[in-house]
Amino acid sequence: MESVDIGRFIASLSFVIGLIFAVAWLAKRYGLERKLNLKASQFKRIEILDRMMIDQRRRLVLIRRDGREHLLLLGNTQDLLIESY
Repeated sequence: MESVDIGRFIASLSFVIGLIFAVAWLAKRYGLERKLNLKASQFKRIEILDRMMIDQRRRLVLIRRDGREHLLLLGNTQDLLIESY
């Protein structure tokens, strides 16, 4: 390769990387990042609402699945559904 070809390659690569950073900066500046995350979060089916350690081996976890809440007792060897509403 000649030095002119190497120079074009480096210039082209720098331009493309610059465009990527410019688009990312514009998306962050105008809130496009948050809008995309909100649309993705609407399709979440499961979320952890709260958790509490009872002792070293057991903890309570409150989860929401498809609009219903479930209280789970999680342990080392056994998991238990305490309440579902």
